Amino acid sequence: MALLSPPPSKSKPYPFSPLPQAVHRPGRSTFPAQTTKNVNSLSYTSITTKIGEVNKWNCYGLEGKVRFSRRVMLMPIVSAAVTQPVSENERESNFKRILLSDVVVTRPREVLWGRKWNSVDMASAAVVVSMHLLCLFAPFTFNYAALGIAFGLYIITGLLGITLSFHRNLSHRSFKLPKWLEYFFAYCGAQALQGHPIDWVSTHRYHHQFCDSEKDPHSPYEGFWFSHMSWMFDTNTLTERCGKPNNVGDLEKQGFYQFIRDTYVIHPVALAALLYAMGGFPYIVWGMGVRIVWVYHITWLVNSACHVWGKQAWNTGDLSRNNWWVALLAFGEGWHNNHHAFEYSARHGLKWWQLDMTWYVVRFLQVIGLATDVKLPTDTHKQKLALADS
Repeated sequence: MALLSPPPSKSKPYPFSPLPQAVHRPGRSTFPAQTTKNVNSLSYTSITTKIGEVNKWNCYGLEGKVRFSRRVMLMPIVSAAVTQPVSENERESNFKRILLSDVVVTRPREVLWGRKWNSVDMASAAVVVSMHLLCLFAPFTFNYAALGIAFGLYIITGLLGITLSFHRNLSHRSFKLPKWLEYFFAYCGAQALQGHPIDWVSTHRYHHQFCDSEKDPHSPYEGFWFSHMSWMFDTNTLTERCGKPNNVGDLEKQGFYQFIRDTYVIHPVALAALLYAMGGFPYIVWGMGVRIVWVYHITWLVNSACHVWGKQAWNTGDLSRNNWWVALLAFGEGWHNNHHAFEYSARHGLKWWQLDMTWYVVRFLQVIGLATDVKLPTDTHKQKLALADS
Protein backbone atom coordinates (compact mmCIF):
# COMPACT_ATOMS: atom_id res chain seq x y z
CA MET A 1 0.00 0.00 0.00
CA ALA A 2 1.83 3.05 -1.23
CA LEU A 3 1.17 6.14 0.83
CA LEU A 4 0.68 8.05 -2.38
CA SER A 5 -0.69 6.03 -5.26
CA PRO A 6 -0.27 6.41 -9.04
CA PRO A 7 -3.24 7.36 -11.23
CA PRO A 8 -5.82 4.57 -11.15
CA SER A 9 -6.41 2.19 -14.01
CA LYS A 10 -9.72 0.64 -14.89
CA SER A 11 -10.23 -2.56 -12.98
CA LYS A 12 -12.50 -5.48 -13.49
CA PRO A 13 -15.24 -5.95 -10.91
CA TYR A 14 -13.98 -8.18 -8.14
CA PRO A 15 -16.55 -10.44 -6.50
CA PHE A 16 -14.80 -10.51 -3.13
CA SER A 17 -16.40 -13.38 -1.29
CA PRO A 18 -14.45 -15.22 -0.17
CA LEU A 19 -10.79 -14.22 -0.53
CA PRO A 20 -8.53 -16.57 -2.46
CA GLN A 21 -6.83 -19.02 -0.18
CA ALA A 22 -3.22 -18.48 0.73
CA VAL A 23 -0.68 -20.49 -1.22
CA HIS A 24 -0.29 -23.77 0.64
CA ARG A 25 3.18 -24.85 1.58
CA PRO A 26 2.99 -28.10 3.58
CA GLY A 27 4.51 -28.23 7.00
CA ARG A 28 5.96 -25.49 9.14
CA SER A 29 9.58 -25.77 8.16
CA THR A 30 11.23 -22.63 6.81
CA PHE A 31 13.09 -24.63 4.15
CA PRO A 32 12.23 -27.47 1.81
CA ALA A 33 12.88 -30.93 3.14
CA GLN A 34 15.55 -31.67 0.51
CA THR A 35 18.11 -29.08 -0.45
CA THR A 36 21.26 -29.34 -2.51
CA LYS A 37 23.99 -26.92 -3.45
CA ASN A 38 27.15 -26.78 -5.50
CA VAL A 39 30.38 -26.69 -3.57
CA ASN A 40 33.39 -25.42 -5.47
CA SER A 41 36.85 -26.63 -4.52
CA LEU A 42 39.52 -23.92 -4.59
CA SER A 43 43.18 -24.91 -5.02
CA TYR A 44 46.09 -22.74 -4.09
CA THR A 45 49.71 -23.79 -3.71
CA SER A 46 49.57 -26.66 -1.26
CA ILE A 47 46.24 -25.80 0.32
CA THR A 48 42.72 -26.86 -0.74
CA THR A 49 39.58 -25.59 0.91
CA LYS A 50 35.88 -25.44 0.15
CA ILE A 51 33.38 -22.68 0.09
CA GLY A 52 31.29 -23.33 3.16
CA GLU A 53 34.18 -24.27 5.47
CA VAL A 54 34.01 -20.76 6.78
CA ASN A 55 35.66 -21.31 10.16
CA LYS A 56 38.87 -22.68 8.67
CA TRP A 57 39.72 -19.55 6.70
CA ASN A 58 37.49 -17.02 8.49
CA CYS A 59 35.60 -16.31 5.33
CA TYR A 60 31.95 -16.14 4.49
CA GLY A 61 29.73 -16.22 1.44
CA LEU A 62 27.75 -13.18 0.36
CA GLU A 63 25.27 -13.93 -2.47
CA GLY A 64 27.63 -16.39 -4.11
CA LYS A 65 30.81 -14.41 -3.45
CA VAL A 66 33.51 -15.27 -0.95
CA ARG A 67 35.56 -12.74 1.01
CA PHE A 68 38.72 -13.78 2.85
CA SER A 69 40.03 -11.86 5.82
CA ARG A 70 43.67 -12.86 5.30
CA ARG A 71 45.68 -10.36 3.31
CA VAL A 72 46.98 -12.80 0.74
CA MET A 73 46.47 -13.00 -2.99
CA LEU A 74 44.57 -16.18 -3.73
CA MET A 75 44.27 -17.45 -7.29
CA PRO A 76 41.58 -20.12 -7.11
CA ILE A 77 41.27 -22.78 -9.71
CA VAL A 78 37.64 -23.84 -9.77
CA SER A 79 37.28 -27.58 -10.02
CA ALA A 80 34.25 -29.61 -10.93
CA ALA A 81 31.20 -28.84 -8.82
CA VAL A 82 30.12 -31.42 -6.30
CA THR A 83 26.43 -31.72 -5.46
CA GLN A 84 25.62 -32.95 -1.99
CA PRO A 85 22.81 -32.64 0.56
CA VAL A 86 22.99 -29.58 2.78
CA SER A 87 22.38 -29.67 6.51
CA GLU A 88 20.31 -27.07 8.31
CA ASN A 89 23.45 -25.50 9.81
CA GLU A 90 25.03 -25.19 6.37
CA ARG A 91 21.90 -23.60 4.97
CA GLU A 92 21.82 -21.02 7.74
CA SER A 93 25.48 -20.15 7.07
CA ASN A 94 24.40 -18.82 3.68
CA PHE A 95 21.31 -16.95 4.92
CA LYS A 96 20.53 -14.72 7.86
CA ARG A 97 18.34 -15.97 10.67
CA ILE A 98 16.14 -13.20 12.08
CA LEU A 99 16.97 -12.45 15.70
CA LEU A 100 15.15 -14.64 18.25
CA SER A 101 13.20 -16.37 15.49
CA ASP A 102 13.30 -19.55 13.43
CA VAL A 103 12.63 -17.52 10.28
CA VAL A 104 15.58 -17.29 7.90
CA VAL A 105 15.89 -14.61 5.22
CA THR A 106 16.18 -16.64 2.02
CA ARG A 107 15.49 -13.90 -0.52
CA PRO A 108 17.21 -10.78 0.86
CA ARG A 109 16.08 -7.69 -0.99
CA GLU A 110 17.66 -4.24 -0.99
CA VAL A 111 15.15 -1.50 -1.73
CA LEU A 112 16.94 1.70 -0.78
CA TRP A 113 19.95 1.37 -3.09
CA GLY A 114 20.80 0.03 -6.52
CA ARG A 115 17.51 0.67 -8.27
CA LYS A 116 15.58 3.45 -9.96
CA TRP A 117 13.01 5.20 -7.78
CA ASN A 118 9.79 6.42 -9.34
CA SER A 119 7.87 9.51 -8.23
CA VAL A 120 5.40 7.52 -6.13
CA ASP A 121 8.22 5.81 -4.23
CA MET A 122 9.95 9.12 -3.54
CA ALA A 123 6.72 10.78 -2.39
CA SER A 124 5.92 7.89 -0.04
CA ALA A 125 9.41 7.94 1.44
CA ALA A 126 9.22 11.72 1.86
CA VAL A 127 5.97 11.42 3.82
CA VAL A 128 7.35 8.70 6.12
CA VAL A 129 10.62 10.55 6.74
CA SER A 130 8.90 13.88 7.35
CA MET A 131 6.54 12.34 9.92
CA HIS A 132 9.48 10.81 11.77
CA LEU A 133 11.37 14.11 11.69
CA LEU A 134 8.34 15.90 13.06
CA CYS A 135 8.48 13.59 16.08
CA LEU A 136 11.85 15.09 17.03
CA PHE A 137 9.99 18.17 18.26
CA ALA A 138 7.83 16.10 20.63
CA PRO A 139 9.91 16.59 23.82
CA PHE A 140 9.93 20.36 23.30
CA THR A 141 6.21 20.74 22.58
CA PHE A 142 4.72 18.35 25.11
CA ASN A 143 1.57 19.25 26.97
CA TYR A 144 -1.26 17.06 28.22
CA ALA A 145 -3.78 18.51 25.79
CA ALA A 146 -1.55 17.61 22.83
CA LEU A 147 -1.01 14.13 24.27
CA GLY A 148 -4.77 13.71 24.61
CA ILE A 149 -5.26 14.72 20.98
CA ALA A 150 -2.65 12.15 19.89
CA PHE A 151 -4.25 9.39 21.94
CA GLY A 152 -7.76 10.21 20.74
CA LEU A 153 -6.68 10.19 17.09
CA TYR A 154 -4.78 6.95 17.71
CA ILE A 155 -8.09 5.33 18.66
CA ILE A 156 -10.06 7.01 15.87
CA THR A 157 -7.61 6.41 13.02
CA GLY A 158 -5.96 3.21 14.30
CA LEU A 159 -8.85 1.22 15.77
CA LEU A 160 -11.89 2.57 13.94
CA GLY A 161 -10.02 3.45 10.75
CA ILE A 162 -7.37 0.81 10.08
CA THR A 163 -8.19 -2.33 12.07
CA LEU A 164 -11.99 -2.15 12.02
CA SER A 165 -12.64 -0.46 8.68
CA PHE A 166 -9.73 -1.00 6.26
CA HIS A 167 -8.90 -4.47 7.53
CA ARG A 168 -11.84 -6.39 8.90
CA ASN A 169 -14.70 -4.59 7.14
CA LEU A 170 -13.34 -3.60 3.72
CA SER A 171 -10.55 -6.13 3.10
CA HIS A 172 -12.30 -9.22 4.46
CA ARG A 173 -15.98 -8.28 4.61
CA SER A 174 -16.19 -9.84 8.08
CA PHE A 175 -19.37 -7.88 8.82
CA LYS A 176 -21.70 -5.35 7.24
CA LEU A 177 -22.37 -1.77 8.31
CA PRO A 178 -24.84 0.85 7.16
CA LYS A 179 -23.18 2.75 4.32
CA TRP A 180 -23.00 6.02 6.24
CA LEU A 181 -21.13 4.30 9.08
CA GLU A 182 -18.92 2.28 6.72
CA TYR A 183 -17.88 5.49 4.96
CA PHE A 184 -17.28 7.32 8.23
CA PHE A 185 -14.95 4.61 9.53
CA ALA A 186 -13.17 4.44 6.16
CA TYR A 187 -12.62 8.20 6.29
CA CYS A 188 -11.05 7.73 9.73
CA GLY A 189 -8.68 5.23 8.13
CA ALA A 190 -7.69 7.67 5.41
CA GLN A 191 -6.51 10.03 8.17
CA ALA A 192 -3.96 7.41 9.29
CA LEU A 193 -1.91 8.42 6.24
CA GLN A 194 -1.38 4.82 5.12
CA GLY A 195 -2.95 5.25 1.70
CA HIS A 196 -6.52 5.47 0.49
CA PRO A 197 -8.89 2.52 1.04
CA ILE A 198 -8.70 1.12 -2.50
CA ASP A 199 -4.91 0.93 -2.43
CA TRP A 200 -4.66 -0.40 1.15
CA VAL A 201 -7.28 -3.10 0.63
CA SER A 202 -5.80 -4.23 -2.68
CA THR A 203 -2.35 -4.76 -1.18
CA HIS A 204 -3.75 -6.62 1.80
CA ARG A 205 -5.83 -8.95 -0.34
CA TYR A 206 -2.73 -9.74 -2.40
CA HIS A 207 -0.87 -10.49 0.84
CA HIS A 208 -3.41 -13.17 1.77
CA GLN A 209 -3.56 -14.53 -1.75
CA PHE A 210 0.22 -14.97 -2.04
CA CYS A 211 1.21 -15.11 1.64
CA ASP A 212 4.95 -15.67 2.17
CA SER A 213 5.45 -16.73 -1.43
CA GLU A 214 7.59 -14.88 -3.96
CA LYS A 215 4.54 -12.80 -4.90
CA ASP A 216 3.78 -11.66 -1.35
CA PRO A 217 4.10 -7.85 -1.19
CA HIS A 218 5.84 -8.03 2.21
CA SER A 219 7.27 -11.34 3.40
CA PRO A 220 10.05 -11.56 6.03
CA TYR A 221 11.74 -14.12 3.78
CA GLU A 222 13.05 -10.99 2.05
CA GLY A 223 14.19 -9.40 5.29
CA PHE A 224 12.60 -8.15 8.48
CA TRP A 225 12.81 -4.47 7.53
CA PHE A 226 11.53 -5.22 4.06
CA SER A 227 8.38 -6.77 5.52
CA HIS A 228 8.11 -3.98 8.08
CA MET A 229 8.29 -0.90 5.86
CA SER A 230 10.75 -0.73 2.95
CA TRP A 231 8.49 -2.75 0.65
CA MET A 232 6.26 0.34 0.41
CA PHE A 233 8.98 2.24 -1.41
CA ASP A 234 9.16 -0.15 -4.39
CA THR A 235 5.82 0.03 -6.16
CA ASN A 236 7.23 -1.23 -9.45
CA THR A 237 8.14 -4.58 -7.88
CA LEU A 238 4.69 -4.84 -6.32
CA THR A 239 3.11 -4.31 -9.74
CA GLU A 240 5.43 -6.86 -11.34
CA ARG A 241 4.52 -9.47 -8.72
CA CYS A 242 0.79 -9.01 -8.36
CA GLY A 243 -0.25 -6.93 -11.35
CA LYS A 244 -2.26 -3.75 -11.15
CA PRO A 245 -4.90 -3.46 -8.42
CA ASN A 246 -7.72 -5.43 -10.07
CA ASN A 247 -8.99 -7.13 -6.92
CA VAL A 248 -10.96 -4.21 -5.50
CA GLY A 249 -13.79 -3.82 -7.95
CA ASP A 250 -16.25 -3.88 -5.04
CA LEU A 251 -14.73 -0.60 -3.78
CA GLU A 252 -13.94 1.04 -7.10
CA LYS A 253 -17.55 1.00 -8.19
CA GLN A 254 -18.52 3.15 -5.20
CA GLY A 255 -18.32 6.89 -5.66
CA PHE A 256 -17.18 7.56 -2.10
CA TYR A 257 -14.01 5.50 -2.45
CA GLN A 258 -13.29 7.00 -5.85
CA PHE A 259 -13.59 10.44 -4.25
CA ILE A 260 -11.19 9.57 -1.41
CA ARG A 261 -8.73 8.14 -3.94
CA ASP A 262 -8.83 11.22 -6.15
CA THR A 263 -8.62 13.75 -3.31
CA TYR A 264 -6.60 11.72 -0.84
CA VAL A 265 -3.83 14.25 -0.09
CA ILE A 266 -6.31 16.98 0.80
CA HIS A 267 -7.78 15.24 3.82
CA PRO A 268 -4.73 14.91 6.12
CA VAL A 269 -3.72 18.43 5.17
CA ALA A 270 -7.17 19.66 6.22
CA LEU A 271 -6.85 17.78 9.52
CA ALA A 272 -3.44 19.33 10.13
CA ALA A 273 -4.87 22.80 9.52
CA LEU A 274 -7.69 22.12 11.97
CA LEU A 275 -5.26 20.89 14.63
CA TYR A 276 -3.07 23.96 14.18
CA ALA A 277 -6.10 26.22 14.62
CA MET A 278 -7.02 24.35 17.79
CA GLY A 279 -3.65 24.16 19.51
CA GLY A 280 -0.84 25.50 17.38
CA PHE A 281 2.40 23.68 16.60
CA PRO A 282 2.23 21.23 19.56
CA TYR A 283 -1.01 19.83 18.16
CA ILE A 284 0.69 19.34 14.78
CA VAL A 285 3.65 17.55 16.36
CA TRP A 286 1.57 15.25 18.56
CA GLY A 287 -1.69 15.00 16.62
CA MET A 288 0.01 14.40 13.29
CA GLY A 289 3.67 13.42 13.74
CA VAL A 290 3.68 11.31 16.90
CA ARG A 291 0.26 9.80 16.33
CA ILE A 292 0.86 8.92 12.67
CA VAL A 293 4.27 7.36 13.33
CA TRP A 294 2.84 5.36 16.24
CA VAL A 295 -0.01 3.99 14.12
CA TYR A 296 2.44 3.37 11.26
CA HIS A 297 4.61 1.08 13.29
CA ILE A 298 1.91 -0.85 15.12
CA THR A 299 0.31 -1.55 11.73
CA TRP A 300 3.62 -2.54 10.17
CA LEU A 301 4.46 -4.82 13.10
CA VAL A 302 1.52 -7.01 12.07
CA ASN A 303 3.26 -7.53 8.71
CA SER A 304 6.72 -8.09 10.17
CA ALA A 305 6.72 -9.19 13.83
CA CYS A 306 3.61 -11.35 13.46
CA HIS A 307 5.33 -13.36 10.74
CA VAL A 308 8.52 -13.73 12.77
CA TRP A 309 7.84 -13.96 16.52
CA GLY A 310 5.06 -15.79 18.32
CA LYS A 311 3.25 -19.10 18.23
CA GLN A 312 1.15 -20.95 15.70
CA ALA A 313 -2.08 -22.63 16.74
CA TRP A 314 -3.38 -23.39 13.24
CA ASN A 315 -2.01 -25.06 10.14
CA THR A 316 -2.07 -22.10 7.77
CA GLY A 317 0.91 -23.09 5.61
CA ASP A 318 2.59 -19.71 6.12
CA LEU A 319 4.67 -17.84 8.72
CA SER A 320 1.80 -16.10 10.52
CA ARG A 321 2.11 -16.11 14.33
CA ASN A 322 0.02 -15.12 17.32
CA ASN A 323 1.89 -12.33 19.07
CA TRP A 324 0.39 -11.04 22.33
CA TRP A 325 2.29 -7.75 22.58
CA VAL A 326 1.43 -6.73 19.01
CA ALA A 327 -2.18 -7.59 19.84
CA LEU A 328 -2.07 -5.17 22.77
CA LEU A 329 -0.70 -2.34 20.63
CA ALA A 330 -2.75 -3.01 17.50
CA PHE A 331 -6.21 -3.54 18.97
CA GLY A 332 -6.20 -7.33 18.58
CA GLU A 333 -4.48 -7.57 15.19
CA GLY A 334 -1.56 -9.44 16.76
CA TRP A 335 -3.53 -12.70 16.88
CA HIS A 336 -2.32 -13.08 13.35
CA ASN A 337 -2.18 -16.85 13.01
CA ASN A 338 -5.82 -16.91 14.08
CA HIS A 339 -6.55 -14.37 11.38
CA HIS A 340 -4.73 -16.24 8.63
CA ALA A 341 -6.54 -19.42 9.57
CA PHE A 342 -9.96 -17.73 9.49
CA GLU A 343 -9.57 -14.68 7.26
CA TYR A 344 -13.29 -14.03 7.19
CA SER A 345 -13.65 -13.87 10.97
CA ALA A 346 -14.56 -10.56 12.61
CA ARG A 347 -12.97 -11.87 15.79
CA HIS A 348 -9.21 -12.43 15.92
CA GLY A 349 -8.78 -13.12 19.64
CA LEU A 350 -10.50 -16.50 19.65
CA LYS A 351 -9.67 -17.41 23.26
CA TRP A 352 -11.24 -15.56 26.18
CA TRP A 353 -7.83 -14.29 27.26
CA GLN A 354 -6.81 -13.04 23.79
CA LEU A 355 -7.52 -9.33 24.07
CA ASP A 356 -9.15 -8.00 20.89
CA MET A 357 -10.37 -4.42 21.18
CA THR A 358 -11.52 -4.31 17.57
CA TRP A 359 -13.77 -7.31 18.12
CA TYR A 360 -15.28 -5.69 21.22
CA VAL A 361 -16.26 -2.66 19.12
CA VAL A 362 -17.72 -4.88 16.39
CA ARG A 363 -19.64 -6.85 19.00
CA PHE A 364 -21.01 -3.63 20.49
CA LEU A 365 -22.12 -2.48 17.05
CA GLN A 366 -23.78 -5.85 16.56
CA VAL A 367 -25.65 -5.61 19.87
CA ILE A 368 -27.09 -2.20 18.99
CA GLY A 369 -28.05 -3.39 15.53
CA LEU A 370 -25.48 -1.52 13.41
CA ALA A 371 -23.20 -4.45 12.53
CA THR A 372 -24.88 -7.35 10.74
CA ASP A 373 -23.81 -10.58 9.04
CA VAL A 374 -20.93 -10.88 11.52
CA LYS A 375 -18.79 -13.87 10.52
CA LEU A 376 -17.08 -16.20 13.01
CA PRO A 377 -15.22 -19.50 12.52
CA THR A 378 -17.18 -22.70 13.02
CA ASP A 379 -16.07 -25.55 15.28
CA THR A 380 -15.72 -27.77 12.21
CA HIS A 381 -13.36 -25.32 10.55
CA LYS A 382 -11.34 -25.01 13.76
CA GLN A 383 -10.96 -28.78 14.07
CA LYS A 384 -9.82 -29.02 10.47
CA LEU A 385 -6.98 -26.48 10.90
CA ALA A 386 -5.93 -27.13 14.50
CA LEU A 387 -2.35 -28.23 15.02
CA ALA A 388 -1.81 -31.35 17.10
CA ASP A 389 0.44 -29.55 19.60
CA SER A 390 -1.89 -26.57 20.08
